[in-house]
Amino acid sequence: MYEHIVTFKFNEHITFEKEQELLKQLKSFKGKIPGIMELTAGINVTEEIENKQGYTLALRITFENKHALHDYLPHPIHQEFVSSLNGVIDNVIVVDYEI
Repeated sequence: MYEHIVTFKFNEHITFEKEQELLKQLKSFKGKIPGIMELTAGINVTEEIENKQGYTLALRITFENKHALHDYLPHPIHQEFVSSLNGVIDNVIVVDYEI
């Protein structure tokens, strides 16, 4: 299995409504994209402000294997989400590892 972790840092153009829309999109991946075994996503509520560094949305997906992770990247639903980040994203951190 493979773990896929993503954190998003948005710019000043993001609205609360847009962030909620993006969260809803992420949560809809399970059941629509093959190979996803488990998925969680949410708004960062840490009280460790010095460690938050502006990253406010996070995603964790467990894929059944490396092939599923590889196929996820170009999947149309994932690409639609990536396109919806245009104009509101400052940075993204992605970590993938085998479990």
